Amino acid sequence: MALSPQWLDELRARTTLSAVIGRTTRLTKAGREFKACCPFHNEKTPSFYVNDEKGFYHCFGCEAHGDAIRWLTDQRGMPFMDAVKELAAEAGMEVPAPDPQAAKRAEKRASLHDVTAAAQEWFESNLRGSEGASARNYLSRRGFSEATMREFGFGYAPEDRQALKRALGKFDEDMLIDAGMRITVEDKEPYDRFRGRLMLPIHDTRGRVIAFGGRILDAEANPKAPKYLNSPDTPLFDKGRTLYNHHRAAPAARQSGRMIVVEGYMDAIALANAGIREAVAPLGTALTENQIELLWRQVERPILCFDGDNAGQRAAMRAISRALPMLRPGHSLSIVRLPAGMDPDDLIRERGVGAIETMLEQPASLLDTLWDFEKAAAPLTSPEDKAGLKARLLNHVDAIQHPDIRALYKRELLERFSAFAFPPRPQRQFTPRSDWKKGDWKARVPTLSPQTADKLKRAIAGGSRDLFSRAVIAGLVRFPDQIVRHEETLATFARRDQNVGPAIDLLLEAAETLDLNSGSPISLERGLPALPAKPNFAFLDEGTDPDEAREDLAEAVSLLVERPALESALAEATARFDRDPEGSIAEQARLRERLLVLNERLKQFGRRKAAGPDDSD
Repeated sequence: MALSPQWLDELRARTTLSAVIGRTTRLTKAGREFKACCPFHNEKTPSFYVNDEKGFYHCFGCEAHGDAIRWLTDQRGMPFMDAVKELAAEAGMEVPAPDPQAAKRAEKRASLHDVTAAAQEWFESNLRGSEGASARNYLSRRGFSEATMREFGFGYAPEDRQALKRALGKFDEDMLIDAGMRITVEDKEPYDRFRGRLMLPIHDTRGRVIAFGGRILDAEANPKAPKYLNSPDTPLFDKGRTLYNHHRAAPAARQSGRMIVVEGYMDAIALANAGIREAVAPLGTALTENQIELLWRQVERPILCFDGDNAGQRAAMRAISRALPMLRPGHSLSIVRLPAGMDPDDLIRERGVGAIETMLEQPASLLDTLWDFEKAAAPLTSPEDKAGLKARLLNHVDAIQHPDIRALYKRELLERFSAFAFPPRPQRQFTPRSDWKKGDWKARVPTLSPQTADKLKRAIAGGSRDLFSRAVIAGLVRFPDQIVRHEETLATFARRDQNVGPAIDLLLEAAETLDLNSGSPISLERGLPALPAKPNFAFLDEGTDPDEAREDLAEAVSLLVERPALESALAEATARFDRDPEGSIAEQARLRERLLVLNERLKQFGRRKAAGPDDSD
């Protein structure tokens, strides 16, 4: 089914967002917008706003943001296509029809859902019967409550190789095989895939059973059998695109603002049993790119909570390696490393749920984890060892596709490497001459050559046409030490922006030759060209404290470079439409919304910064 960006834009244009949200959330008119207490997190003062004119909602408390489609998928938990169909029906639009082959595949999937649903009922009834005694004893020893066992649908598959076939005799053998319930071998009778195992259903985002996982109960009696066994990939189930417990964890994540990734489904159930309900798990594979995208649709920084052994650390690094090329502004991973030899269930049993909550509140960043892992990966006793560490770090950096993030990671990791590999030498104490008097020495003012000063003035006057860009350049001239502070960011921005780039390049070039230790502004013979309007920027106000002015300028630089970065990301998302239409469309919508918010921030920046405490009235 092909949904073009143009068709989706038309759907959004025909949808009144406040009407959609108002069905489940009480909205109050606030000027040209509507406001409410945010439905995504608990609050007493409204910080959730709906703007029909711009077609998006935004919460200034938890940063929830989206359009009508995002509202239905995030707040009501609907799949993307179901949300589109509901809005299209209300807007009087026809959803592009699927082709005949797609219709046949959908029909086959629907019939296989009947198979997996019937199998789940049978597994659950077995657990309650006499054959399920050993499985019930195992669950009791694990400390799972009756409510947890019912909620997660525990069941039991008997040892008999033909038991499921007899129980589900109304379905053809081919359907049982296609659903992954039976195994066929050439010249032999098909047999049940799951035997003598504690069974767990695996659901899609709509809560339908699509596959199963089975845990062996007597590992000693079956030493060659795998401890855990999952369904194979089927028309219903793609393990690389599915997260266990996602349909339960997503609503809980919208309330808590976090999503936790653990190594296995028993870990996710153990956390839910302890009251931590926003946990998911991959299904027998390392975390995939598709699963990372699923997580990012819920939260911007999901927490990986892997076991503290070597296998857990390797799993975390595999996930980090997958995530590095995908990093984008605001989206990353956080990592919690459990104590050695412990999984989440062990930690909760021995130290209580408070111990794991404390660790989840203070996760390590992706960058910190990367640095710690590579620093501990090999001995670092020789120059060659240290050079190897630098090479490994830069290999990770090279994998990052986003240019700004790549530059920032490179700078941070190289600074850490330099501090480690080249620690500062002890400095001799300075002793002034006996005849030196305070005030005898004056700092040198940073001075540009007349030729460079003239080039800078022409670049500003002829290229940088908007007030905000010109104000930022004036701020960098006033505080030239900030040029070095933002060197990587400004250099990347200069390559992207043909208007402002020449002036930035001149400042970066000049900064290499200037004495910036004095804290004085750059000396220009006749000053910069005048700004076209009265500057309402704190970093240009002579009355602003210099430290506050520098921080204000840092925020302005961030706003200046964020727009081309978002525009570049939008172009990349549009380019991958043919490969991943649903993901591309969702990403385009998210980026357009971020651009709208950024433009609003740019409009408000000068007025907000200029207004002092006494101007609030």
